[in-house]
Amino acid sequence: MPHPYVVDPSDLALVAQAEALARDVVSRNAADVDAQGRFPTESISALRQAGLLGLCVGADSGGKGGGLRAFAAVTEELARACPSTAMVFVMHVSAQQAIAASKTLAARGALLRQIAAGQHLTTLALSEKGSRSQFWAPVSKLSESSDGFTTSAQKAWVTAAHHADSYVCSGQRPGAASPLDSTLYLLRRGDAGVRIDGTFDGLGLRGNDSAPVVIEGARLAAGDLVTRPGEGAPAMLEVILPWFSVGTAAMATGLCRAAIAATVAHLGETRFEHTGGALRELPNLRARLATMAVRTEQARALLGRTLNELAHPSAETPLFVLMTRLSALETAVDVTDLAMKTCGGAAFSGHLPIERLFRDARAGWVMAPTVDHLQDFIGRTLTGLPLF
Repeated sequence: MPHPYVVDPSDLALVAQAEALARDVVSRNAADVDAQGRFPTESISALRQAGLLGLCVGADSGGKGGGLRAFAAVTEELARACPSTAMVFVMHVSAQQAIAASKTLAARGALLRQIAAGQHLTTLALSEKGSRSQFWAPVSKLSESSDGFTTSAQKAWVTAAHHADSYVCSGQRPGAASPLDSTLYLLRRGDAGVRIDGTFDGLGLRGNDSAPVVIEGARLAAGDLVTRPGEGAPAMLEVILPWFSVGTAAMATGLCRAAIAATVAHLGETRFEHTGGALRELPNLRARLATMAVRTEQARALLGRTLNELAHPSAETPLFVLMTRLSALETAVDVTDLAMKTCGGAAFSGHLPIERLFRDARAGWVMAPTVDHLQDFIGRTLTGLPLF
């Protein structure tokens, strides 16, 4: 059966490799990662060794050369096993795409080669304490100095904060007229003026190591800029957002598929001792399962349509990027809720992985752009209003 994301035949081996890695390494550590709220070290190490941190790095830099379709399929497999691992992977690839698109970053070539070799993990540091989930509107500013720029910022909830080697950051350019007049730049973990301010103890995605990063008087050379001054917003909306939306949508559908698999297993294996009948014989439980399956495949189909749009862009492509993220996030919340209800006490007590998936699914609801933002953006687009 063809892959729903129409993965290029040359990339199917990479998807199969990710599926095996997810089964043999990622899934084995997922429960402990969640219980301990720890970084999925084993999973990220396996991705490094397999070369999958360079999945979407061009072959000319030593990467696998995978595009959005391969990215979606691999992310979905990772999320079926451990959504925290998938979250780290999505942020890494989204930041890597900003680096790859840069025309100003002096270390661009070296960084891409390091990422392809599994020697560099990167992430995004866009949202700020002052603008919260409105990641496109940094309140921090770059100031010109004799040898480049200086900046200070309070970056909120940076995924893999303690483990990423670099952060793709945003700030208003010198003399900016508005927060949208921004610039992207790169900082390294351990740079002077860069510190991580806390740890993560969230409801879901407990292993994604999301923590605030404080930047205090950090110095930037011209070669540290990922975009030209004032060109940060187009990079965020036209490069980062499509990759992030596809990745998080695939995370959500992977979550759903994991919830369905756990529900099917529970309904088939669990029996009433006094009758000998299995839970799957109850029509109300089968009806919930059917709804879960249909909703999941609807979200996957929309993601597939969006991937087609991105491959052949049109005026409607940005709308589909927003819609696929919204659809997948809402579906993950609804499907994991139905899984909890269908599996009852076994799910509620934590004897099944469904309770963990239920919590993980809710992280996407508040992750920028949030569901509220997505609904407003889609409504604005449909009625001809500007996004901002």
